[in-house]
Amino acid sequence: MTILYLILSGVVMGLIAAVPIGPVNLICIRRSFAFGPVNGFVSGLGAALGDGVFAAIMGFGLTWVAQMIEGYATIIELIGGAMMVYMGYRTFISPPMLRGMDDKPDSESTNLLRAIVSTFALTVTNPATLLFFGGMFAGLGGLAGGAGDYGDAGFVVAGVVGGSAGWWLALTTMIGLFHTRIDEKAMRIINRACGVLVMACGLVVLVHLALKHAGITLR
Repeated sequence: MTILYLILSGVVMGLIAAVPIGPVNLICIRRSFAFGPVNGFVSGLGAALGDGVFAAIMGFGLTWVAQMIEGYATIIELIGGAMMVYMGYRTFISPPMLRGMDDKPDSESTNLLRAIVSTFALTVTNPATLLFFGGMFAGLGGLAGGAGDYGDAGFVVAGVVGGSAGWWLALTTMIGLFHTRIDEKAMRIINRACGVLVMACGLVVLVHLALKHAGITLR
């Protein structure tokens, strides 16, 4: 396989993982409107790095890590679901603060660090993403785990992170063209809509876990 093919394959994987609307997308969109595109993009980078971690686990054949994640999948999903509910609630009750209304010069780096850590944590607490990348790497002809394939896997993983980051850059740049026109009323609506949707995603995860624990299967 050529290097270009491997990188492009990774880019496609990263885009497929990042583009569908979910909790992370909603959080990044809301932060882009509230705090500006830089904060939204940095939040997206947290998700891109999380995707990169899962891609590396499958690409480099770290089966013991994959098995450990699968073994603790219920606990990990519980943490992820609880985080979604918490972050959704915090978003829902957030005042319609817009960038420039109450900026603190010394808080920018702290806010950006919090932004990237929160979305990274939200991404790596979704074991389904691991299964997704397992299927994607299997589609590359059993690249994962083969001796001497670490270089090839590295190019794919780099493509995954690059593809995901590219999506967040495009999305937040586009939002950046409009976020300065958002007033407090519109920001309040965005906060509440995103908050409700993120909480709903978390509740779906928690209800699913509760039903599974009770032995109830929905058909």
